[in-house]
Amino acid sequence: MGIYVLDLHDIDQTQIATAGGKGANLGELTRIDGISVPAGFVVTTEAFSHVVRDALDEQLEPAELRKIIEGIAIPDEVAAEITSALGEGLYAVRSSATAEDLPGASFAGQQDSYLNVEAGAVLRHVSLCWASLFTDRAVAYRQHNGFDQQAVTMAVVVQEMVAPQAAGVLFTADPVTSNRKIARVEAVPGLGEAFVSGLVNADSYQVRDGEIIDRAVAAGVMTDAQVVELVRLGRRIEEHFGRPQDIEWCLADGGFQIVQSRPITTLFPVPEVADQDNHVYVSVGHQQMMTDAMTPLGLSVWQLTTPRPMAEAGGRLFVDITPVLSVTTSRNAFLDMAGKSDPLMGDALQTVLSREGFVALSDDDGPGLPIPGSEPATIETDPAIVTELIEQNEDSVAALKLAIREKSGSELLDFILEDFQELRRLLFHPRSSQAIMAGMQSTWWLNGHLQEWLGEKNAADVLTQSVPHNVTSEMGLALLDVADAIRPHPELVELLENATDESFVDEIPALRAYLDKYGMRCVGEIDITRPRWAEQPSALVPVLLTNVRNFEQGAGKQRFEEGLRQAAAKEREVLERLRALPDGEEKADETRRMIERVRTFTGYREYPKYGMVSRYFVYKQALLEEAGRLARAGVLDEREDIYFLRFQEIQEVVRTQKADAELIRQRRDAFRSYQALTPPRVLTSDGEAISGSYRRDDLPAGAIVGLPVSAGVVEGRARVVLDVADADLEPGDILVTAYTDPSWSPLFVAIAGLVTEVGGVMTHGAVIAREYGLPAVVGVDGATRLIQDGQRIRVHGTDGYIEVVTD
Repeated sequence: MGIYVLDLHDIDQTQIATAGGKGANLGELTRIDGISVPAGFVVTTEAFSHVVRDALDEQLEPAELRKIIEGIAIPDEVAAEITSALGEGLYAVRSSATAEDLPGASFAGQQDSYLNVEAGAVLRHVSLCWASLFTDRAVAYRQHNGFDQQAVTMAVVVQEMVAPQAAGVLFTADPVTSNRKIARVEAVPGLGEAFVSGLVNADSYQVRDGEIIDRAVAAGVMTDAQVVELVRLGRRIEEHFGRPQDIEWCLADGGFQIVQSRPITTLFPVPEVADQDNHVYVSVGHQQMMTDAMTPLGLSVWQLTTPRPMAEAGGRLFVDITPVLSVTTSRNAFLDMAGKSDPLMGDALQTVLSREGFVALSDDDGPGLPIPGSEPATIETDPAIVTELIEQNEDSVAALKLAIREKSGSELLDFILEDFQELRRLLFHPRSSQAIMAGMQSTWWLNGHLQEWLGEKNAADVLTQSVPHNVTSEMGLALLDVADAIRPHPELVELLENATDESFVDEIPALRAYLDKYGMRCVGEIDITRPRWAEQPSALVPVLLTNVRNFEQGAGKQRFEEGLRQAAAKEREVLERLRALPDGEEKADETRRMIERVRTFTGYREYPKYGMVSRYFVYKQALLEEAGRLARAGVLDEREDIYFLRFQEIQEVVRTQKADAELIRQRRDAFRSYQALTPPRVLTSDGEAISGSYRRDDLPAGAIVGLPVSAGVVEGRARVVLDVADADLEPGDILVTAYTDPSWSPLFVAIAGLVTEVGGVMTHGAVIAREYGLPAVVGVDGATRLIQDGQRIRVHGTDGYIEVVTD
């Protein structure tokens, strides 16, 4: 046809740069046997560039640019190619940007399309499509998804209109549950504009293995056989493109016409497996309080850290627990542990197991796989155990820092790989695991028995305030001490308020000392590639300024001593009430021993991760030095390229002095797309993402349900904070966020309560909330969406729900 117009049959999916995403996909659809596509052509990006080049060069604001493009006359040479491809009748004129209908970003509805356009008006509507590349919504969408605004161009698809009896969408994977084996069909009479605009309800069908398994029929525009046939065609399209598809279709003259197919970009990926068996996965991120996507280096370092095999999906790690669930003994133990620590995960697993045959029990009903923490901890209650474990870890990290100094090249990589054995030895030492479990099990004992004996819920929450050796809570209080050193000096406060780089640390010795002890920490610290506080001290500035403004001198010490007083008073009260009961002395003695045990070991719960990230930071500094050498030698474009290589791949790059730049680029792009995804607590090999529910009917109307992890009731202003660096808190505020790992604990000293979307009874946020005496509810699905910043809310930390008091 020419350089400005290409027939759909002359286009395939490799020609996005020429035909845009929609045009390339439609061209590819014409190549699939049995798939019908309305006849048409693409006005190429070459035409767009030829016509609007001068306007683009002026670098105008989007609104001005859009207006100019709408008014530009299409040159004769371009217009001639377009009009010569037209016949009589009506056409659909549809935008097809080069950043559209891509695997990582659909751009659905961001540019304009027009239906029932007469042939004489096609040129005008081509201009309107071009101009729609610069609507406010399209510009904002590209910016949000990291696309270069100057690099995106526009093609336009022109197709003959069909007069369908029905139209709609077909998802080859269920967009609600992400189940890849269930297709969802939605259909309405005619072209479907009324459905898109929300004026009519669609017929809805779910199809699995060639059978309709669910339906909700409003108009009845298709037969069951047609629904099944449409899904069969969709599976053929899905197989051709290699991923689940969002397909727009029309039913005309008894046959289906496909008018668009694009990847479903919202599905969470499924871990790859070698067999066709059913598998059940649980999220590592929900247990570690870090559900963000991780880089390839971060993933591989975590996998080298843990002895348990882990599957990857969407930049996250999952544990395949199918073997655990296949034996009655280990299944029951795991479900018990999951239910205690994260009821939503426990409920999601019960949902999976309720499906007959999905996970079959083995005929050999033996002991099953060992479940950490399911056996009673037998360690003696001796504070010296904790101090010895901490000293061993500190000595080991100090030895690592000395030994790694002079190493480089392959020797460095081999040394770090060997040191993972020492990291694992410390992290999973039986004595360390016993100490952690002793603290957890004594907490469960106290809460269970004191509720049974005294009718008091979560009594351990107060009894564990200000326990010794809690490195995470100490870190938060220590930042109050840094604020004490800054507060008397207005020039230092001004320095913090106007800090534009990281050099301010040199002026504040107390902060430098703080970073020497805690600088290896950061948000998302289980990913070794995340910037640490020592590398980016400015991340602490908002919290420091909050402490300077809102606390008096000595607040850290006062906070700790107040926790001690409350814990001691609670112990006296509990023991006194117990002694008044039948067999009271015996109950009191047993409870006193458990209180001693819980206060001995609960603080240590936070230390192993501190030791781990201390080691990670030593590794990271050495790896970045090596990456700097590789970048200077031209092997890498920049030293941070190593973040997108697995540890073993870095070893190979160091050995060969060669790196795959295209692989690194692809992994950067994949990581960016993964960041937009939300990982599920439980994932199946069908791709189904299962959230779980609390199944409670004892809540006030309108209450938002969660898991109670720190007792008490508090009312205050909700501050929805998604990034520590954006925290602007005042005393009495209630922090509402997605998750809190140890790096968030400095904020806890400034708040009155806590609400998180992710968490369990013994995750970090819960432990520190109890330590500081903050009422807290975690595991609140959608908390940052359901609760608005600035609303006044009431947190019921004892009973596990939140009420919105006023907007």
